[in-house]
Amino acid sequence: MYSYLTRCKRWLHIQDFELGAASNLGLVSNSLLVKLLSRLEIYVLRRFTRVSSISQKMVDLLIEKGVKGAKVFMLPNWVDTDTVRPLDRESRYRQLLGIPPNAIVALYSGNMGLKQGLELLADVAKEVSTEQLVHFVFGGEGPAVGILQQKCRGLSNVHFLPLQDERDLNEWLGLADIHLLPQTARVADLVMPSKLTGMLASGRPILATATVGTELERQLVRCGIVTPPGDVQAFSQALLTLARDQSLRSSLGSMGRVKAEDQLSREKVLASFEDAILRSDTP
Repeated sequence: MYSYLTRCKRWLHIQDFELGAASNLGLVSNSLLVKLLSRLEIYVLRRFTRVSSISQKMVDLLIEKGVKGAKVFMLPNWVDTDTVRPLDRESRYRQLLGIPPNAIVALYSGNMGLKQGLELLADVAKEVSTEQLVHFVFGGEGPAVGILQQKCRGLSNVHFLPLQDERDLNEWLGLADIHLLPQTARVADLVMPSKLTGMLASGRPILATATVGTELERQLVRCGIVTPPGDVQAFSQALLTLARDQSLRSSLGSMGRVKAEDQLSREKVLASFEDAILRSDTP
């Protein structure tokens, strides 16, 4: 209403397609309500001058919803590659948690909600519990943290920490030898984990769950390993492969850092955003 009154242009940015995700996860089960909200969503989307989202698949979904191609714009999450850099020493979190120097740290950091499929990580931790080589660190908050703690009870190779101060971000991400990024198949291409950019910038390999052909799987080509969602055995085997192969971890992590610098740095993403705003041919 404000834009119509002032005749200004309108830009809507979509971080998550929350309605689709909630419906697929069964959080909204009333089919009539979903149908009505979907129509409202499309009505709103079509009335913006520009509509952007954070991945190509999500941009494609905007077009499927009826937003004209000339209006859509891909605006990925960016990362400050000066603040988040490969740590060239041992993170102080290792000493804080009492993790042996020769252990491989598999880190999950971020929201612990329903979209992540975190129950997989508890099953994997149990599966590899006899391997003293791997220590799991789960950091963050959310509705699933209690469930995860319960399932990991008694596992000496699992450590929990609450959400960490942003000032310690590089130290925290540098704790990882391997970043863990589970995601349930039901929200594929409706969301894109915002934590991905920091993982890539940290120069550490990523082990994720994703279906072939999804945006997350495409983003991790040469930067990590992807296994099918919910497959405990495949994820465990991939984790042990990475844990035992330092050169593979180094190679994948280096490629992730290059990707962050070339495509996802704050300067490049925001320069593209500014250019789109200022271009005279903006619809």
